[in-house]
Formats: sequence, structure tokens, C-alpha cells
Amino acid sequence: MEEQTVSEYREVIKACKDIFEKKTKDYGTAWRILRSSSLTDQIFIKAKRIRSIQEKGEQKIQEDIRGEFIAIINYCIMAIIQLDSQDEQRLEIPYEELEPRYDQIADSTMHLLMNKNHDYGEAWRDMRVSSMTDIILMKILRTKQIEDNQGKTLISEGVDANYQDMINYSVFCLILLGK
Repeated sequence: MEEQTVSEYREVIKACKDIFEKKTKDYGTAWRILRSSSLTDQIFIKAKRIRSIQEKGEQKIQEDIRGEFIAIINYCIMAIIQLDSQDEQRLEIPYEELEPRYDQIADSTMHLLMNKNHDYGEAWRDMRVSSMTDIILMKILRTKQIEDNQGKTLISEGVDANYQDMINYSVFCLILLGK
């Protein structure tokens, strides 16, 4: 099962990275102007739309929720890049510089997934996509609280760990939805 999960994970990330690359070439890195909290709010908007469509059973804008999960993954990666680049003053970063950063974040997040899968026995495969959407929303609310506390926690994981969990739950959803 581990090989299947790694293969599916890489396939999802490859599709996300392809969109990230194209959007970077279209828009540059305009997202660099955003504070981490603004990126968290972008992720919140995407997750709220997914939940709204799941609850209503219909949608008026014909953009598939798969695209929203992809956006969550990419916004989380952007947010981690922002956290890692707080001293970086440049707004424009060439894609060639971003690509290895994207890959490093995706790889370290996949390793986290594999460690958790080892302990939890890939329980996510038996979960509902709607439950994972709720967990993503919970992780967003946790992240917002940590951000409001200036990144300080007493016992909990930091913002970056929550972004990684959101990436992994979004990957799970895309796998279960058939990519």
C-alpha cells in the first residue's frame, strides 16, 4: 500500500506543481505581497467553498472542487515559502528559484504523510471527503489562532505543521475523488 500511496501522492503534487508553474509564469509572484495570514484566509475561502458545495449538493460557479483542493495545496506551499522567506525582500522570485523550494516542501510533507500513515494505517482511505474538508477547516482555524497569537504556542505544533497537514488532507481528498 505504501508504494501506491507514494505514487498517488506524487501524481497529485505533479498536477498541483504544473498549475503553480503556469500561474507563476502568468502572474509572477504577486502572492509574495501577502502576509501569511492573508494566505491562510485564501485557504479558508477555498475550504469554505468546498464545504458549501458539499452541503448544498449544487453549485452556481462550475469550477470543480478538485481545483479548490489543488488551490489549497498550492496556497499552503506558498505560505510555507513565505514563512521560510521572511527576510527575503524581493517580491518577484523567478520560477527557477521557486521550483526547488516547492519540491522540498512537497517532499518533506510527503515524508510526514508516510510517517503518519505508518502509525495510523492509512485510516484516511476509509474517511469521507466531507470529514477531511472539516478537518482542513479546523486546521485553518487553528492556524488563524496561532497567527493571532504572533506564532506562539504553549504545547501545539506551529503554523507550518498545520499547513503540511492541510496539504496532506487535500492530497487525500484528490486521491479519493479520483484526482
